[in-house]
Amino acid sequence: MKKLWLVYVLLIGIFLIYVLNYKLQANSTDEWETAGLRGNIEDKYVMVTFQIGIDYWKSVLKGFEDAAEELNVSVEYHGSTQHDANEQMTVLEQIIAKKPAGIAISAVNSKLLTETINKAVDSGIPVVLFDSGAPDSKAYSFLGTDNYNAGVEAARKMAELTGGKGEVAIITTPEQHNHQERTDGFSMTIRSEFPEMKVAAIKDGRGDQVASREAAEQLLTAYPQLDGIFATESNGGIGVAEAVEKMQGSRSLLKIISFDTDKGTLDLVKEGKIAATMAQGTWNMGYWSLTELFRLHRDLQEDGSSYDNNKPLPVPDKVDTGIDVVTRANVDNYYAK
Repeated sequence: MKKLWLVYVLLIGIFLIYVLNYKLQANSTDEWETAGLRGNIEDKYVMVTFQIGIDYWKSVLKGFEDAAEELNVSVEYHGSTQHDANEQMTVLEQIIAKKPAGIAISAVNSKLLTETINKAVDSGIPVVLFDSGAPDSKAYSFLGTDNYNAGVEAARKMAELTGGKGEVAIITTPEQHNHQERTDGFSMTIRSEFPEMKVAAIKDGRGDQVASREAAEQLLTAYPQLDGIFATESNGGIGVAEAVEKMQGSRSLLKIISFDTDKGTLDLVKEGKIAATMAQGTWNMGYWSLTELFRLHRDLQEDGSSYDNNKPLPVPDKVDTGIDVVTRANVDNYYAK
């Protein structure tokens, strides 16, 4: 009986040792797997935009902040108050001087911002671009809508709305790279896929509601039989809708396609004054921008020459954050919850 009791004690002891060893190994594995996914709260990453008061950036910033919370790092948000490249350059210079862990920027003007972006990279600060790129800069990655494809989709929607016939126009922001891509995608698709349609004119709305309204009024005066207008950003779409209602009344048959999902645009879609708007994956832009900056900063800390001599980067050159077409039928799904 005593021997049997000793056997039980021995078996229980072996089992306890096995369980303890298993837990130690599990804890060790968990620490190894998550070690690279937690940062230092003192590491500060900065988002830089323009027209910082507009609703469009709220979802992008939310994605940036959500990633920061997961990674245990700090973030700041800065930008120019106006659609002004010189003001944005000044803001960026001030941020570079503070040596943050990384910068995510939407460039108001791809050409004018390139030199300052390169200055940041050359000083050892990782930079990624989102929403509006600067393709000739040294920024490590671009995260945003495939803007040419968004223009293609907008053109096909416009053709659907107009029966594939008639004259249409574009109101855009020519010096901004993403808007030029949308314009190119739209105009090239109309030209190549819809022979009974024509892009009659392209106007500069300067990313401003009033300027876009004035540009639309000029278009409606010059082309009274215009069948549709594509506005490549939300302020433009609202301005166009105001011009059409003023000059043609609420029963106008002219089709407006806009961009983005701010409340003002969604309300006009719901009312039928804007036929459709293009919804971007804005939260994705912010979230993945910070995730990429985190990886770049970590690698450069470990080895300052990590990306010299054509070594592969830990982030992709380009990330497509997606596009959806919003109409009266699905507009309720895009209001902020």
